[in-house]
Amino acid sequence: MAHVLVTGGAGFIGSHTIDALLPRGHVIRVLDSLDPQVHGSLSGPPDYLSKKVEFQRGDVLDRTAVERALDGIDWVLHLAAKVGVGQSMYQIDAYTEANCVGTARLLEAIVKRRDRIKKLVVASSMSIYGEGRYRCKTCGDLAPKLRPRAQLEARRWEVECPNGHGTLEPVGTDEQKPLVPTSVYAVTKRDQEELCLSVGWSYRIPTIALRYFNVYGPRQALSNPYTGVAAIFSGRLLNGQRPVVFEDGLQTRDFVHVSDIAQANVLALETSGADYEPVNIGTGRRFSVLELSNLLISKLQPGRGLTPSVEHKFREGDIRHCAADISRATQLLGFRPKVAFEKGVDDLLGWVRTQTAADRFDSAKKELDARGLTH
Repeated sequence: MAHVLVTGGAGFIGSHTIDALLPRGHVIRVLDSLDPQVHGSLSGPPDYLSKKVEFQRGDVLDRTAVERALDGIDWVLHLAAKVGVGQSMYQIDAYTEANCVGTARLLEAIVKRRDRIKKLVVASSMSIYGEGRYRCKTCGDLAPKLRPRAQLEARRWEVECPNGHGTLEPVGTDEQKPLVPTSVYAVTKRDQEELCLSVGWSYRIPTIALRYFNVYGPRQALSNPYTGVAAIFSGRLLNGQRPVVFEDGLQTRDFVHVSDIAQANVLALETSGADYEPVNIGTGRRFSVLELSNLLISKLQPGRGLTPSVEHKFREGDIRHCAADISRATQLLGFRPKVAFEKGVDDLLGWVRTQTAADRFDSAKKELDARGLTH
């Protein structure tokens, strides 16, 4: 049994991880600011958060709140962060303060308690890779940078060999791929990861950075236009609106169910095989954004004649393909994803059908358009 602090624990990933930790006998404390963009007007913990946890409302930027939350804690799962690639590009100060400064303040308080705290797990993100890894039939494995603007303006969406050998084939992205974050959010997630790993190593506090790929599932904030694409599309469809798809919709992602993320968090906390390492958490499978949108339409709004709105536009910093190579997670943590994509979507939609959502996507898109971040 351990006393565990989960920062951001009232949120989507945190609450599912708590549900997995409690039956194992651990004592859980949550520190969460209840950000209105995620939680709306809640003044206390959401109904889905177990009543068995100790809930403390507070921000990781508040030193007093952090000190209080860490009293008597053995393990820390650091999930608290501002999330949203597009929004981060015009709320640069807010994202940097919340994610980087907030993590620094948490780490300073952890270091004071280094004789007590035995594990730190931090949520990192696949966004820190930029483009995934690719293979060229002539050049072999490559880690390309972002597609050139001229190529995107010509609507040649696939990643091309920098040596002129045609279109590249996407392959699994391993942890050794160079990090090329392409948004403020991604930069702050890289910084969170590196801060935690470097401080953990220096003070011998076992630390793991889990690089989550595209997480989806019940409890994801449907009214937050900067959350995951499955939730954004679901929120649109609940309001009878078409999902908006950038480029041609054939860009692919590795969609991992939140219960598999919770499984990985528990393994990282309870085992030592991946200490001081960054580890990918995904499924290793790729699905296109268009496949996702069509599947959601067929299940959430059947017979309505809705189709995705394929924009043939691109956003600054968007990547084409990225899926996880999870061999390190399997080898070091014993992690194996259990939820197939199709089954996971059914699970998501079973919950979505019980919800209402404010569709704020159009206003968020206007913010990006006004700043010249879409083309």
